[in-house]
Amino acid sequence: MRKILAIVATGALALTMTGCGRSTDTAAKTDIASGTKGTIGVAMPTKTSQRWIKDGDAMKTQLEAAGYKVNLVYANDDIPTQVTQVNDMVTKKNQVLVVASIDGTALAGALKQAKEAGIPVIAYDRLLRSTNAVDYYTTFDNLKVGELQAQSLVDGLKASGAAAPWNVELFAGSPDDNNATFFFNGAMKLLQPLIDSKQIVIRSGETDFKTVATLRWDAAVAKRRMENVLTKSYSNTDVQGVLAPYDGLSRGIIAALKGSGYGRGGKKLPVITGQDAEIESVKSILAGEQYSSVFKDTSKLAETTVKMIQQIAEKKTVETNDTKSYDNGVKVVPTMLLQPASIDKTNIEQVLLDAKYYTKAQMQ
Repeated sequence: MRKILAIVATGALALTMTGCGRSTDTAAKTDIASGTKGTIGVAMPTKTSQRWIKDGDAMKTQLEAAGYKVNLVYANDDIPTQVTQVNDMVTKKNQVLVVASIDGTALAGALKQAKEAGIPVIAYDRLLRSTNAVDYYTTFDNLKVGELQAQSLVDGLKASGAAAPWNVELFAGSPDDNNATFFFNGAMKLLQPLIDSKQIVIRSGETDFKTVATLRWDAAVAKRRMENVLTKSYSNTDVQGVLAPYDGLSRGIIAALKGSGYGRGGKKLPVITGQDAEIESVKSILAGEQYSSVFKDTSKLAETTVKMIQQIAEKKTVETNDTKSYDNGVKVVPTMLLQPASIDKTNIEQVLLDAKYYTKAQMQ
């Protein structure tokens, strides 16, 4: 009898405790409302780019320092994998989602579930499109990135000693990444008037974004296109400049050019731009191959995002500085823009060392 009474009492206690517990459906909302520091889901697109590894590391380090747990995942540039990862974050009631998307439109379904669960979503350096379930966006001034690339290209052409008109080819980023359009449009603000006035000649005739875009920012795709352009348009003359929007593409383009004899026998490599200050491209710039890159300090972007998460959790006004530029097709997403910096052989070491982005030994 004593055993039976003990079992009944235990069951009653368990029922009482269950009745007092909060519903898992409202856990994320309650955590946000109370300011509890829970788990932050951070979805990064890939580890094939050094840049995203540094972003993920910076986010994890700074969030943990602020007292949060971190669910950091990478999708290896596979869209279904990222969809599954974000769905899992929603199921596990991560407190806030930080998403650097592979395809800006592919996550609409998963994000809808996040919104229904009361989980705030921050788009990280790539705009989440075609959804009202994104709350904020942290990124760099992407139009400015393109402007810096174009200005560096023109500066390099002028410094090369070759007189205009200059033979130039254009590359753009992945068409499913909203940033790629901003980069290209920013660059063309400066380059289009020079093309119109014949100071710059695009011998391939390929100037439309869709034509020059590079799916998934793939270096191999850029390499093949550069090889095709050289074969078709440069059998009896040289290309003198290449607008490349990302360091990985720059290296693929350089490989194609070297395969066609550039960089030896008096045949100079053209002026080639880039972005992200990846270490291999930093070394390439110092070696006089790639001409420039655009530096975006990922630790500052992480810092800005962590601050935004804290403001959300503490129910404070979330700081943004752009409420007009980033229309995702459904809403204009409040955005915090950071400023990029152009780097070339003249300033690259100082800028990166001052930011503690690399050590001198890493750049050698």
